[in-house]
Amino acid sequence: MPKLWNETIDAHRAAVRAAVLDTTATLVAEHGLTSVTMSRIAKDSGIGRATLYKYFPDVESILLAWHERQISHHLDRLAEVRDQAEGAGARLKAVLLAFALISHESRRHHNSGPAASLHRDQQVTQAQRQLHGMVEDLLTEGTRTGDVRKDIGPGELASYCIHALGAAGDLPSKAAVHRLVTVTLAGVRPDPAERH
Repeated sequence: MPKLWNETIDAHRAAVRAAVLDTTATLVAEHGLTSVTMSRIAKDSGIGRATLYKYFPDVESILLAWHERQISHHLDRLAEVRDQAEGAGARLKAVLLAFALISHESRRHHNSGPAASLHRDQQVTQAQRQLHGMVEDLLTEGTRTGDVRKDIGPGELASYCIHALGAAGDLPSKAAVHRLVTVTLAGVRPDPAERH
C-alpha cells in the first residue's frame, strides 16, 4: 500500500477516534457517565453506528479510552503548572492546588457505577505512580530549600498529600478546595523553630 494511502487511513482513524472521545467528553460533562450510549455517541458525533462498532465494541471501551485521554491531559496539566511556577514552595503549591481542583471537578461527573470500573484500569495505577513521583520530587526539592519539613520522608509526605487532596472531590466549592490545600501545605511545612 502506498505511504500516502496509509497516512490517509491513519488520519481518518485518528479523526474518528477523536470525534468519539470528544463527543463522550461532552456527554459526560453535560449529563454524567450514564448518558454515554452507543446510539447517543453515533448520533451526536455524526458517525454511523456500524463505523462506531468497528472502532469500539461497546460503551465500556469508549469510556476507558476517554478516561485514558483524561488522565493524560491531567498529568500534562500538572507538569505544565509545575513548570510555570518559580521556586520549590510555589511549584509544590501550584501542583497540589491543580491536583485538588482536578479531583474536585472530576468527581462531579463520575457516578459510582461506571466510574468505579474506570478507576480499576491499569492506566489509573500508572498515573497514580506518576503523580506520586511528581509530588515526591517536589517535596524532596522543598526539603533542600527549607520549604518542607525534614522529619518525615518525602515519599510518605507525598502519600499524605495525595490522599488528603483526593477528598477535594467531596467538597462543596472551589473555596473549600483552596482551604484544603492550605491546610495540607501547612502540614508539610517545617516548624518555624526548626528553620533556624
